This record gives sequence, structure tokens and C-alpha cells, in this order.
Amino acid sequence: MRGTRPAAAVFALCVVVSVARAAAEDANPVIAEALRAIGADSLTSITYSGTAAQGNFGQSRTITFGIASTSIRNYTRTIDFTTSTARTTGDTLPPAVRGGPPPQPGKLDQTIAADAPWVQQHQIWVTPWGFLRGAAANHASVRSQKIDGETYRVVTWTTPQKAPSGLPYKVVGYVNGNNLVERVETWIDHPVLGDEHREFVYSDYRDFGGVKAPLRTTQKQVGMDTFVAVISTARANPPDLAALLTPPAGAARAAPAPPAPAATTSQKLADGVYRITGGYVSMAVEFRDFIVVLEGGESEARGQAILAETKRLFPNKRIKYVVNTHPHFDHASGLAPFVAEGITIRADDNAKYFLEAALGTPRTLVGDTLAKSKKKPKVEGVVEKQVVTDGMHTLELHHVAGLDHSDSMLIAYLPKEKILFCADFRLPTGQPDPSLVTLGDNIERLHLDFDRVVMVHAPNPDRPVTRADLLGPVKGTN
Repeated sequence: MRGTRPAAAVFALCVVVSVARAAAEDANPVIAEALRAIGADSLTSITYSGTAAQGNFGQSRTITFGIASTSIRNYTRTIDFTTSTARTTGDTLPPAVRGGPPPQPGKLDQTIAADAPWVQQHQIWVTPWGFLRGAAANHASVRSQKIDGETYRVVTWTTPQKAPSGLPYKVVGYVNGNNLVERVETWIDHPVLGDEHREFVYSDYRDFGGVKAPLRTTQKQVGMDTFVAVISTARANPPDLAALLTPPAGAARAAPAPPAPAATTSQKLADGVYRITGGYVSMAVEFRDFIVVLEGGESEARGQAILAETKRLFPNKRIKYVVNTHPHFDHASGLAPFVAEGITIRADDNAKYFLEAALGTPRTLVGDTLAKSKKKPKVEGVVEKQVVTDGMHTLELHHVAGLDHSDSMLIAYLPKEKILFCADFRLPTGQPDPSLVTLGDNIERLHLDFDRVVMVHAPNPDRPVTRADLLGPVKGTN
């Protein structure tokens, strides 16, 4: 069996807590001492630089441990705590793809606006200086807690900003015996991970002109290291703050709001087989007593739209399965509405335990249909091949072996209709594409005879796709 259970353990807390007790301490003296210890009594802004690496969280070949990362040289982050804004810049180099062209360097230039959602804003308020400023302004509480033999003063505060569920976000910091913020944690609403736990560990503080900064920062998301920064310089209240926060003329700005989604429509491909468009493309396949949906969509709203269209097409049959092509977050974010209705997920065996754990975590911040239903996910793993048939239709699910993009990729095949359904394989562009070569090798190995292709990412402009369109330049049209 390819699937393994460690993914389920991702969500376990990694810190062993030996003693925890409430204390009647006033948080303000603790905060004041910590601010003095790092020279941040009068700190209103800061800029720091070094090198970093950003994990490809939620999009890597393996969805849990062992994720690929992008290196960042000339990494610089500037924060203005008075306006709740920040900017991060650097020179990036993504990880190499086996069989593909060499990775190309790029530029990082990201800004955080004052009205940005908590998924961005928290990057300001989990820094040691931001955490203490936030604690001072938001009626923090404090308690003592012994962890691995060391006593910490644990400071907790909640944000004025509310999650989609209506609850405030919580920020917890651990102040050690030297009055240094050693660790900060918070929780983010996430469509797949529910209340996603993020932890920031700070070590090796150094003095930079009167302000102390940790030379090393490690970010963990649900227990996995997803970001590391090693800084070499820091400046408090930089006089060129405005310039540091302002992208140069012509630089890429924050992405505009996405356009309104297209109306969800369906197209009949064969008796009982429909292609559903209006976002990430899905398919609905009718069996004698139930329906199978291929691909749950990229968001809760898309998942709900696919459900509604499938029910309209087949009003008198239950949806028994939704097939997840692979667990990348943009392909798993529409699964929650299916789980809320008790529909079983079929996924590659490598993703089975991850999806069970992720969609089974508390969702107190998300406030979505799954949170309200309190249902637990039911996930069945496809090891190499699985066939669904009842004499009316036959649907084959196949693991794609040797794929760098994801080790948990499924393709679906309807032999009677000669239709292949696949995700994240792009039509040939003339450039080397190792993913297409791998797909062609798998199709040849599995002897899949098809003439039509339904792609989760529809071509632009949308049009029918044939075997020759997808694989002609790679494997021939056979």
C-alpha cells in the first residue's frame, strides 16, 4: 500500500507540555518587560534583511512532509506597526523540476495593506515586536506554563478582526526567562485545513543599534516547516520608511480582485455523462443507483455550485462519491460542501490520510457548510486502480505514477465513451513539459483508448480537446 499514516499526525501538537497552570498575573508588566528587553519601547517600524526559503505549502509533490521550497536572496521585510502595513522583497529561485527546464530567477514584491485579511495581516502581528504591540493594545491575558522543563509566561490576546464565523482570531506568545518572545502561534481559517495552526519560532536574538531581533525565524504550518529566514541586519524606525514600503514605479501591484465566476453550466457528453463548467471543470457520471462527481472545485462556492448543478441534472439520485484528482489546495478547497452532505471522497491513497485529517479538524473560524454540519469526512483511497461499474457505466480511476507535480494524482477514464478526465496537465506549448511526458507514459502503460479529453483547467478559449491535442506531440496519436 502506497498510503501512509504519518500525514494524519501532522495536526498533532509537537510541543510536550508538562505543567500548565492559570496565574493571576497582570499582563501589562510582562509586556512592558519584554518590550524593554528587545529595545522596542518606542519602536513604531522596522526593516530587516537576510536570506529565506519559502515552502511550496499545499502545492508540492508531497502534500505533507518533504515539500519543495523557493529560495529567496536579498530578503527584506519592512513593517509599519502604526499603519498595519508591510512590504517584503527579494530575489527568488524556485525548485528544479526533474526533466524540465532550469528554474528561472524571479522577483518577490509583496505588500500587506491595512485592510488585508488576517491570513496576510498576521504576518505583521506574529513578529516579536508586533506581538507585543498587539498584546499591549488588546487586553492581553497571561499565565505561566512549563514546557520541557522551562517556565514561560504565555501571553494571549484576540484581534479586533473577525473570522468568517464571527469569532476573533487568537494570538498566543511564549515569553522566556530572558523576557524574549520565543514562540508565537495563531490560527487561520482555511478551506481545507479548517482552523489552520501557524507557529513562529524565534531564536538567537542579536542587538542591532538598540533593538533586538532574532537571527532565525522558522514558520510551521500544521507542524511542517514552511518558511525559514536568517537575517543579518535590522533597523528600528528607519528614516526611509516610506520608500521601503513603496514599490517602484511599474512594479507589479497586488493582484486585483478576481472577476465574478462564470455561470455554472453543463454540457452533455454522452448518456448520463455531463461536463460542468463555470470554474474548475468537473464531470458528473450517472450510475444505476447513484452519481459520481469528478473534481469538487477550487472553493466552497464552486463546490456548492457543482452540487447544485449535479442535483439539477439528476434530481432523483444521490451523489455517492466525489473524486479528488489530487490534494493541492486549489483542487481540494471545494470538498467541504460534499463532506457536509455525507458524500464519500475518493482520492489517491497517498492523499487519503491527509484529507481525512485536514477535513476532520475543528472549523470554528471557517463558518462554512462543513463547520455547521459537524460531519466527519469519509475518504476511500485508490492504490493503483479502482473501477466503479454497475452495467450502466464503467468509470476507471488510475494513479499517475512518477509524476513530479503530485505523487497523489488520479486520472479518470470512461472506456465506453472513450473519455479521459485529468487535472493540471496543460496543452502542449512547444516547450518541454515533463508532466505531459509522464502522462503519456502512464496512458501507454495502462492502454487507455480515448478520443476525447476533459480537462479541469479548460483551454482558453474553451473548446473540445482530443487525444491528438493533448498527446500528439508527445506520444503520437496512435
